[in-house]
Amino acid sequence: MSLRLSSGQRLQSPPGHGARPTTGLVRQAVINVLAPRLRGCRWLDLCSGSGAMACEALLHGAKWVQAVEQNRQVAAVARRNLEGLGPRFNGLWQLDCRDLRRWLKQTAPEKFDLIYADPPYAAGLYGAILEGISTGDWLAPGGEVWLEAAVEDPPALPSGWLEAGRRRYGRTLVLQWLRGDSAPEASAAQGAATAAVLVPGGHKQAHQGHGDQTQNDAAEQGFDHGPDPGENLALQSIGRHANLVIGSACL
Repeated sequence: MSLRLSSGQRLQSPPGHGARPTTGLVRQAVINVLAPRLRGCRWLDLCSGSGAMACEALLHGAKWVQAVEQNRQVAAVARRNLEGLGPRFNGLWQLDCRDLRRWLKQTAPEKFDLIYADPPYAAGLYGAILEGISTGDWLAPGGEVWLEAAVEDPPALPSGWLEAGRRRYGRTLVLQWLRGDSAPEASAAQGAATAAVLVPGGHKQAHQGHGDQTQNDAAEQGFDHGPDPGENLALQSIGRHANLVIGSACL
């Protein structure tokens, strides 16, 4: 599989068939939506996989990226991809190859504005991730957690959390969750960025509410391997926030 960043840089792919890189369609859509918030943010990338989203966060202005990937072979690929960004990003990222649950048990030395995770869908890690984020106090006030999940089996919303929005891309469901006690701050921080969503592959905008994403929009962008031609690419919005999320691959 050929992976590319939004800059056009070719990425190395994780070995074997266990890793599940997020499709370029979803990845570009999320970066488009989050672009105004990425500059100067602290980004925590759980189940980093190839490191594609960690790289994108840096390319779009994140001041610090922390990636966590427990598989040694996959983590080695992520490290090479992050190093491939060049010397100007030296000192702006760190990659830890550790068990996700153990890593989250430590107390956060500094909080993160955006936390994103794409664990293996059937691994049952969603609850552990949210519990670890809460227990370790990893999320900054007004921060958000972005999750990727299977449409057929979405994770249950834990007590104390709010769902600000969700979208569907074929068989992929992307979720935006907020801590219940920080929802007002998160809404204020988003401001005008939540008024519209940039349609992936083009320069159109989809207003808040329900909208459709066409196959042609997806075909215009050259990221990853593109969407499954048989997938339904409709965007479905729930709630009053118009945001998208994406996750990275993890074994």
